[in-house]
Amino acid sequence: MLIALRSPKIVPRGIQNVAEIALDFVRIHVAEDVLGKEQGRRFLPVIMTIFFTVFAVNLSAVIPFLNISANARIGLPIVLAAVAYIAFVYAGVKKFGAAKFVKGTIVIPGIPKAMHVLLIPLEFISNFVLRPFTLTVRLLANMLAGHIMLVLFFSATQFFLFEASAGLKIFAAPSLIMGFLFTMFEMLVIFLQAYIFALLTAIYIDLSLHADSH
Repeated sequence: MLIALRSPKIVPRGIQNVAEIALDFVRIHVAEDVLGKEQGRRFLPVIMTIFFTVFAVNLSAVIPFLNISANARIGLPIVLAAVAYIAFVYAGVKKFGAAKFVKGTIVIPGIPKAMHVLLIPLEFISNFVLRPFTLTVRLLANMLAGHIMLVLFFSATQFFLFEASAGLKIFAAPSLIMGFLFTMFEMLVIFLQAYIFALLTAIYIDLSLHADSH
């Protein structure tokens, strides 16, 4: 981004044009679509940071001889989920105050009081425990699974080509082709995981801002 926007022109060209298209995609199709223009612009920095961090880090999953993303380890997904969680809680507490926000999030109106004994703990776990956990696991599991598949395909190619008997060498080409095709698929996953993580962050913030209309 520093390189692309170091000397921005009114009519963008080249890498500046690519950067602006990417920025507009997150701004329009994630932040503003979910939160509206006012709140979308307010929370755009955190949503934009999450999207491009996930996307950039995931790119290493398709770099030859590396083929693994830092998001395939639990550390970075936890940090990203914590950032999303803090933004979610901040938005609600800032608008409603802590007590009203928590109550609006976990207390479902219009149901028999006896049901609250069951539903309040479930809503609390769902909103304040499972959300950061699922954000972490979703990103971790997808990137780790992709890494394992790439390792299997390219390791199989190496085995069939250099270590297997002559009769098995014919399987080297199919495994190499599958590795290449899965690399193409992984490139799609790289983008989708960034988009989904940013989108869910925006959705959670929106739910926080409307905690009074459970």
